[in-house]
Amino acid sequence: MQKQINIKNKKARFEYHIIDTFIAGMVLTGTEIKSIRDSKASIMEAYCVFENGEMWIRNMFINAYENGSFYNHKPRHDRKLLLNKKEIAKLEKFLKVKGNAVIPLKMFINEKGWAKLNIGTAQGKKLHDKRQDLKDKDDKRDMDRAMKRF
Repeated sequence: MQKQINIKNKKARFEYHIIDTFIAGMVLTGTEIKSIRDSKASIMEAYCVFENGEMWIRNMFINAYENGSFYNHKPRHDRKLLLNKKEIAKLEKFLKVKGNAVIPLKMFINEKGWAKLNIGTAQGKKLHDKRQDLKDKDDKRDMDRAMKRF
């Protein structure tokens, strides 16, 4: 049985309103996928850009593989995302509007053993929206505590 890999971007839902989500494949080298399988990756600072008709993820950190030789990869470099033409067209149209972003939400390994990235189209939240989210989170925690007592 394979160990479940579940690398999340915890700040994404706090910082952005997520509008739509897509699942994208990634073009990786051999040592990159080995590091991901060891959970040595982070998508916290990563974001997606559109260049030359292709979608790329920037600033995603994948630690160098421990047992790799001089063929090891660079920890931070642009990686190509694999999407179909309709999805790329939809994302390109979305990114043309100012204030919109495409951010990674979760990285996982599917049943076939391929690394996949769950990306979301997002709009940035204002400060009052973040305060409301914190208030809702505290209220939910208080209700759960009250339910646990009874």
